[in-house]
Amino acid sequence: KNEKITTRSDTLRRTDPLAYPPYPFTFLSGAMAFRSSAARLNRDVVLVSFARTPIGKFNGALSSLTATELGATAIKGAVARAGLTPEQIDEVIMGNVVSAGIGQAPARQASKFAGLPNSVVCTTVNKVCASGMKSAMMGAQSIALGQSDIVITGGMESMSNIPHYMPGARGGVRLGNASVIDGIVHDGLWDIYNNQHMGMCAEACAEKYNFSRDDQDAYCIESYTRAQNALSGGMFDDEIVSVEIKGRRGAESTFVTTDEEPNATKIEKITGLRSAFMKEGTVTAANASSINDGAAAMVLMSADKAAELGITPIARIRGYADAEQDPVEFTTAPALAVPKALAHAGVSAGDVDFHEINEAFSVVALANMHLLDLDHSKVNVHGGAVAIGHPIGCSGARIMGSALTVLKNNDAGLATASICNGGGGASAIVLERI
Repeated sequence: KNEKITTRSDTLRRTDPLAYPPYPFTFLSGAMAFRSSAARLNRDVVLVSFARTPIGKFNGALSSLTATELGATAIKGAVARAGLTPEQIDEVIMGNVVSAGIGQAPARQASKFAGLPNSVVCTTVNKVCASGMKSAMMGAQSIALGQSDIVITGGMESMSNIPHYMPGARGGVRLGNASVIDGIVHDGLWDIYNNQHMGMCAEACAEKYNFSRDDQDAYCIESYTRAQNALSGGMFDDEIVSVEIKGRRGAESTFVTTDEEPNATKIEKITGLRSAFMKEGTVTAANASSINDGAAAMVLMSADKAAELGITPIARIRGYADAEQDPVEFTTAPALAVPKALAHAGVSAGDVDFHEINEAFSVVALANMHLLDLDHSKVNVHGGAVAIGHPIGCSGARIMGSALTVLKNNDAGLATASICNGGGGASAIVLERI
């Protein structure tokens, strides 16, 4: 009775562990059916469409919409631009950082609000500011492993709608004053390990690498100038989908069609602002990124599926990587992630035509350009988060779209996009224009 009975599943599992999973399963029909290991491994992943909302100011034109409503708009735009039907989508992976008050399963909400069917598998990712890029990396992995053929990835954040918290209220505030905590700062912008605002980490970076207030302000002004020129030159037109704001009490809807932030700042006042985080500091409200609302989404699929559907891809995802270091030094983590991503892609730094580095602070871009020995003329060509805005769950996806726009406008081939995240981390991805 102790004799082991060897089954066909046992034999196949030893020779091909992916052929039969070591748990109960059901064979499914359609796109999510189990595929042979040969079909599932080492599949090229391509990007076939990208769409983003305009980036709204804090309490600005998009503030009446939740993060998931913004995400739904981006998803709809990406699906339409890919020429797909909702029923063709296998999976949705969306980044979102501060989910308090949004409701259950933000990615699921965005998927359903976009009209995708109940069968679509949905996952929400929180890797702080890198969430939107990490979602693309996870989508690429799902496709490369054959678990999905078509995946929508991206990120979304409505910082205007992040609530304040009242700790202790559940147990009752019995005597004395009660205080509220800003969810934006507490869950989005706070270095929990050192109990300080992440702006203090930017100050530490500026001191370590000797970037002055003038250096940071000059970078900030250049970011605004580039963003304003890109906006007036229509460089973002192929990225943006308009957002409908329904009128109140029967009034007609209005449509938000352009980024609010680039033209909202008076450049001549930048150098006169006070430091934001410490007396005699160098980081200001201007040379740091702003607080914003927005969403971005893209459609990824296997190269084989794109060929089968007759879809011409925009780009191929060549490689990607994450890196981590001391939480205070999150500002320079992209300088670790980018070389890892290039190695994963099998390309050298000299092969890269353009770079996007998320401008959490001006000093982040300055420090990483220094560490990676990058020419500023090849970095953030159309401006960055300092000028365009930084809806934290969205930005990792947004800069991927920006990289694609720059490659197209310059008839170039290879770009990296990288973004730091709180806790000491960063993500980077390598995109090849097709």
